[in-house]
Amino acid sequence: MTDFAGSGEDGDGYANLVSLGEARKARLGLPVTFNRRELDQILRLYGRMVAAGEWRDYAIDHTPDGAIFSVFRRTSEVPLYQIVKNPKLARRQGAYSVVTATGLILKRGHELDRVLSVFDKKFRLVGT
Repeated sequence: MTDFAGSGEDGDGYANLVSLGEARKARLGLPVTFNRRELDQILRLYGRMVAAGEWRDYAIDHTPDGAIFSVFRRTSEVPLYQIVKNPKLARRQGAYSVVTATGLILKRGHELDRVLSVFDKKFRLVGT
């Protein structure tokens, strides 16, 4: 017996039904995206960095393997950093990472806010 998922009926009631296996395969072809909460966290960080004069532009790419938020100092340059979401690594090293322009992974983890903490500056009082 085959399980079916559908979104409507035709004359006999079965024309628009798709097997769950086919539905999963079709879903796998969709690109990975940032959800609203993730984008909110990233754009809050981006706003702070723009206000500090460190970043000026960004780009978002969605691929079947992952989503990438790239930040630039100038539009014509390579990205300074890339905030990457790769769900295939979620159980191992964590789905999120921050990568530099040279490909160095600054931080990787399971929680986006912890990965983005790599951009938090620690201020120290310098003795006089």
